[in-house]
Amino acid sequence: MPGTQDALDTQSAAVPLPETVALVLQGGGALGSYQAGVFSELVRQNVRIDWVAGISIGAINAAIIAGNEPHLACTRLREFWELVTSGTFDFMLGDADYWREMNHYAGAAMAATVGVPGFFRPHMLPPTFAWPGTPAAVSMYDTTPMIETLNRFVDWDRLNNGPVRFSVGAVNVESGNFYYFDTKDPHGPQTIDARHIMASGALPPGFAPVEINGKHYWDGGLVSNTPLAYVLDNQTSDMLAFQIDLFPARGELPTKFADVMSREKDIRYSSRTRQVTDYYLKLRKEHEALRKVLAMLPPDMCSDPNVERVRALVEDNAVNIVHLIYNVQRWESGMRDFEFSRGTMDMHWEQGIEAVQAVMKRGDLLAQNIMDGKTAAFDLAPHG
Repeated sequence: MPGTQDALDTQSAAVPLPETVALVLQGGGALGSYQAGVFSELVRQNVRIDWVAGISIGAINAAIIAGNEPHLACTRLREFWELVTSGTFDFMLGDADYWREMNHYAGAAMAATVGVPGFFRPHMLPPTFAWPGTPAAVSMYDTTPMIETLNRFVDWDRLNNGPVRFSVGAVNVESGNFYYFDTKDPHGPQTIDARHIMASGALPPGFAPVEINGKHYWDGGLVSNTPLAYVLDNQTSDMLAFQIDLFPARGELPTKFADVMSREKDIRYSSRTRQVTDYYLKLRKEHEALRKVLAMLPPDMCSDPNVERVRALVEDNAVNIVHLIYNVQRWESGMRDFEFSRGTMDMHWEQGIEAVQAVMKRGDLLAQNIMDGKTAAFDLAPHG
């Protein structure tokens, strides 16, 4: 395939990388350490990243990735996640699920009560006592610590002018429209700073909207928790996309009330990812059928302006989408996205590493699809 280079030796085959390799990062709070584990293993496996797009915690991870040289980005990610998990004590007295569950609830309660170092802290007064129009009146937490954290871990010059395309999504509070800030937007690249990252992660009612150029933005996850549609809509070459899913679409039927919030959150935040993937794969198949019909037209019709217009509409680049799906632990609840304990972070990180390794064990299948210029989606979790 034109523009393809052999870049990765796996246990079974060399995986050729197409012209663009994208890393697509969902929102999911404390679960974002899973994404960091995925990226660290991709770097170890010599998989380059050309485009990183994120929502919410995915935007923070994406900024650190795009704002540093790859190996340094791994170090910076580790430093960031050790910072935000430094304020919660691990209370586990053993590895049994019971103790892990107790530690999980304690960690989530601590984050909700006192905040997360380098990330957010409670306002001095409840919103009802704050002056109308101020951040304290429309949110529960103060996110100004994140400004210093982002400036510490992100090289903004590299993020804006470096080799990796960077895109983050947010929602305009007043219009309700979804908007992407993109360093390589063909309609006009934007200069990204800490405000854009914080806007993408300003999830109400916890966090206040962020003002950028006179407009106010909330967390992009309110409309779509994944930037996958934006990446595919703006694809200009053959692509391999790693979609990191923090909320699995499939799960067990809840048997107790504590499990209801967890399952509801999984469905709410994962459904958009499945919908986007299914839609684009269906669209690509329809385009392929139309291209076959166009190829059957007699020569005298091929130059017709309407035929040429249809031909341009159905031209596609190949894309292979690899879903790396977080596997929820039995002791985790619906509060897992704000449980910032060190032990849980390490577990998330390790599972991200294992997910990439599971993909590479089937590298022959992925490699053949890429070499043949085919379009497909793969759901690959640690269990296969």
